[in-house]
Amino acid sequence: MKKLLFSMVLTAFASVSAFSQFTDDRKGEFFIGYSNQQVDTGVDPTDFDSFVNDRETFHGFNASGVYNVGRYVGVKGDISGAYKRQSFNFAVPTGPGTSGNVAFDADAALYNFVAGLQFKDNSTDGRVKPFAHVMGGLGHARLKVSNLNCTGGVDCTGVAGSESENGLAGVFGGGIDIRLNNRVDLRLIQVDYNPIRLGGEVSHNMRFGIGFVFK
Repeated sequence: MKKLLFSMVLTAFASVSAFSQFTDDRKGEFFIGYSNQQVDTGVDPTDFDSFVNDRETFHGFNASGVYNVGRYVGVKGDISGAYKRQSFNFAVPTGPGTSGNVAFDADAALYNFVAGLQFKDNSTDGRVKPFAHVMGGLGHARLKVSNLNCTGGVDCTGVAGSESENGLAGVFGGGIDIRLNNRVDLRLIQVDYNPIRLGGEVSHNMRFGIGFVFK
């Protein structure tokens, strides 16, 4: 009888300890921050110099939410938007010894709407929290051409206006969070590989982020 009672006490104690540990884990988090997108402008992924140099820098935002289903695994949804505005002004040949001029503004935007899994120690212990995530979903690219001015006989019919396209997107990466207090972490760095398939081709983009995580 004493052995049975002792076993029941141990079992109850273990159950309470396990429950306490479970409730000590953070059940969710929300991230908001700055996103720097290095957008592929025709990269050959087998050529390192091309992969590094043939890019345009976009600036924008990144927001994500995580529901932790366990101490080390969470279900994650992620949204990001990155933008770039450029002005162009260049000569265009119109015939033997003659040329015209084309000038316009181009506003480009790139969005990601993805979901997947995050891997991270979600306990309240520890100050440094590395994490990794694997996500997939939709990519959306948009381009608007405005303030078009064509001179010298250059035909710019159909150039002005907006175009957009959707495609499959992936986000594979991770980063490091630093605890500031019990409710807020600093996302010191986030680095993601962000391939998006548009127009039958894959754009090999990189995404960098920094911001705050609220728990």
